[in-house]
Amino acid sequence: MTTPANERHDGIERSPVAEPRLVTMCGRRIEVRRLRLGRADRPVSRIALDVGEDRGGVPGAWASLTPDEARGLARLLLLQAGATEHPADDPFSH
Repeated sequence: MTTPANERHDGIERSPVAEPRLVTMCGRRIEVRRLRLGRADRPVSRIALDVGEDRGGVPGAWASLTPDEARGLARLLLLQAGATEHPADDPFSH
């Protein structure tokens, strides 16, 4: 199927990742998807992070990240996870 170059392709794509969502202990649903915006000849790709409302109905948040921003967020999350699991290794805990 061919499409004109100026046709827009906005929307969330299905992720090739097996688990695109996570439910936290407080009931928030976190989804990660690829977001495609713009024209077919100049698409803009982003990673959409959707943190849903909690069990009490408190609204969540949504962010659109570039691949570099998503990698930076992943790095920060992994650093914090490691520091939480191994507080003695955390240079900020002293």
